[in-house]
Amino acid sequence: MNVLTILGSPRPKGNTATVLAAFEALVGAHYAVTRIDLAQRDLNGCLGCNACQARGQPGTCVQADDGPEILEQIVVADAVVYATPLYAWGFSAQMKALIDRHYCFVTGYGTDQFASRLQGKPLALLVTCGGPIAGNADLVREMFARLAAYGQSRIFGTYVLPHCTEPDHLGSRAVELARQLGKDLADLALPHS
Repeated sequence: MNVLTILGSPRPKGNTATVLAAFEALVGAHYAVTRIDLAQRDLNGCLGCNACQARGQPGTCVQADDGPEILEQIVVADAVVYATPLYAWGFSAQMKALIDRHYCFVTGYGTDQFASRLQGKPLALLVTCGGPIAGNADLVREMFARLAAYGQSRIFGTYVLPHCTEPDHLGSRAVELARQLGKDLADLALPHS
């Protein structure tokens, strides 16, 4: 299984990166893991130009940045984990730019001409936040659910680690969350009867 992880934090050694690294270390022994660090990439937001829709072929963005390469990596991965700190009840700016670019994955939305390059794609969301989950991380979870529904992907997990201050203070909570994410990922690879 090829697992793509996408780090949407501007802090390369922050809370989100620490939890994501714990997950990658756990599953890296069993699966091929590739990480994309959005803060290190040239990624613009969606232009709303609709060129992707005019082409009639989902997943083709006309921008000349790192977006088309990242989008293609999402398509070819067997599972994708989106990791973001919670900023203003939503995705970080880095992750939001990528999320907006998902528009190109679907054509014919709401019509009988619907096509999606992410149909059935297993996705997971990992969020770290400074406050509690309740009344704080509900919007980012809903936005992710709607993103998955838009592309007819399937969410295999949504994980929120609350009360994060500094990476050194995460302790066993980071490892426990990484283990749960790894277990849920492994369940994808098991044959279902």
